[in-house]
Amino acid sequence: MTLPVSYSRNKLLKSFSALGPYIRELKCQNGYFFFDCLAVCVSAKVVPEKREFWGWWLELEEDEKGFVYNYQIGLFDKNGEWQSMGIKKIADLEHLESTLQAFHKRLTDSFDTFKLTLIPSKNTIALQTQIMA
Repeated sequence: MTLPVSYSRNKLLKSFSALGPYIRELKCQNGYFFFDCLAVCVSAKVVPEKREFWGWWLELEEDEKGFVYNYQIGLFDKNGEWQSMGIKKIADLEHLESTLQAFHKRLTDSFDTFKLTLIPSKNTIALQTQIMA
């Protein structure tokens, strides 16, 4: 999909920034956007620079039909890297799900405003099935 000139990278970044503190501009490139959310601190006893978090991340990639999105959940480790893994504590998972659902609603509304299409990836469909179970 080739975006019309009115949908420049900068215009999309500005719109995505308005969704909350989720966009990571330094990881975004042409046609690729990265979002994440550190939803639950694993242990507040650890010094802030070494804390780990349960959360989610989203990769959004432009393709010929619209934008394909891929959500994953897991651990943001002490090295600042995401590790895909299941979350065992129900309360942590519920909080994570609520932040993800609230964000996705705002993202969908934003795409409706731009009249752009969001398409779930196969991984996201599998994740949605997992979360719903």
